[in-house]
Amino acid sequence: MFNAFKTFSVLSPLAFIAFLSTSFLLKNSIKQTDTNKVKPNIIIVLTDDQGWADVGFNGGSDIPTHNLDRIAKEGVVFSNGYVSHPYCSPSRAGLLTGRYQARFGHDCNMPYHGENDETIGTPLSEKMISEALKEQGYITSAIGKWHVGDHPKLHPTEQGFDYWFGFPGGGMNYWGIPDGPLKTIYKNGVEVSQEELSYLTDDFTNEAITFINENKNKPFFMYLAYNAPHAPDHATKQYLDNTKHIEYAGRSIYGAMVNGVDVGLGKIDSTLTALSIKDNTIIVFLSDNGGRVEHADNRPNRGHKGMLFEGGIKVPFCMSWPAGLSGEQTYAHPVSSLDLFPTLLNIAGGDAKLEKQLDGIDLMPYLENKVDGKPHELLFWRSSGGFEYAIRKGGFKLYKSAYKNKTLLFDLENDPLERHDIASFNSDIVQSLEAEYTKWNSKNIAPRWFDPHEKNVIKEETKFKNKRANSLSPKLKKG
Repeated sequence: MFNAFKTFSVLSPLAFIAFLSTSFLLKNSIKQTDTNKVKPNIIIVLTDDQGWADVGFNGGSDIPTHNLDRIAKEGVVFSNGYVSHPYCSPSRAGLLTGRYQARFGHDCNMPYHGENDETIGTPLSEKMISEALKEQGYITSAIGKWHVGDHPKLHPTEQGFDYWFGFPGGGMNYWGIPDGPLKTIYKNGVEVSQEELSYLTDDFTNEAITFINENKNKPFFMYLAYNAPHAPDHATKQYLDNTKHIEYAGRSIYGAMVNGVDVGLGKIDSTLTALSIKDNTIIVFLSDNGGRVEHADNRPNRGHKGMLFEGGIKVPFCMSWPAGLSGEQTYAHPVSSLDLFPTLLNIAGGDAKLEKQLDGIDLMPYLENKVDGKPHELLFWRSSGGFEYAIRKGGFKLYKSAYKNKTLLFDLENDPLERHDIASFNSDIVQSLEAEYTKWNSKNIAPRWFDPHEKNVIKEETKFKNKRANSLSPKLKKG
């Protein structure tokens, strides 16, 4: 420092001023670079119809998920992690916007038949997390299943994503064989040739790794939405070999599909490590809803995808960030997929308080023990405009169930498995929770379209009751 100032003394006044200006610019350039390095990379990994117990970190033991379990151990597991809807498209709309999707009438999957126009899906007026992170200097990508807008005007590249590799619709075969515009793999709107595809889970993983390698020197956000383990049940020999110990064919194939995701995440994690960016990369993992009816394992929770029992809305959910979040944590208070938008935006340097539309809560102050209490005292769910709905307030949960054709009340603190309906002798609590729902729902709009959920619920419950009845003794049936 002494030698530097000694040098300054022999400079002319103009040269000295020029030197200071250059030093100031260099200092600020370094500061900006450091800021970019501090901004963490963000990866949201979403699976499709995966059950609660289909991961080791929730106690599953038959499907190998070693990589997922390691990532979960490096961060926090949300043991009461919910999504905002019990099935696919609406749940994704909630996650991406940080809002209850009923606010903008996205209660249902898009109609299955015919071509949907740009009025069907999450509208462009809704700000997605991708758009908010772009404002913070992030490069953004969507890889995998989209399913929040079929029309090209609602595709990811119109919703704040710089890059998109995937298919628009709700599901497709895993070999990438095109079957109409919703079941075709596109790269930024251009159809991908069959020669470039192998097995979609692997293809999505490979695209993710390519994106990471190409953007390793800048903050990036990746929404990696695998369609596994959604039907159809397709797997490679490698993943089938990894689940050959499961002696039930359907479960074995399903498990292989989950294992394919796990292997892919292991490759992604290794890539982050090799590039020396793992420590400052946030990885969030969750399923879009509870496990599907067949082959998934939602135990010990009651119900499955489509239901508002815990098995339909409570999902495997974890978050790791070695540089910013202590590992080996389990967070027991209820959290929601809606919380990801404000949490990640604030971490990225934004201010979620300025996003007045958000229904989610920044979780970091709670995870860092900077504030007391719970992120949520109230959580809500609505299907098909209130055909079914649920409210969780504290330890109580009210469920207006179309499956059971009654309104149920559970004390989740003492009955987390929802075995005992206590509605009949707690009418005051029922009325109070129904009033909370009415107040919340007054800020929503009617569904802007419908799907077959209502018919499917009635059909499924009828089948359920008939099968149980047919198991009884003929004597009992006559009685």
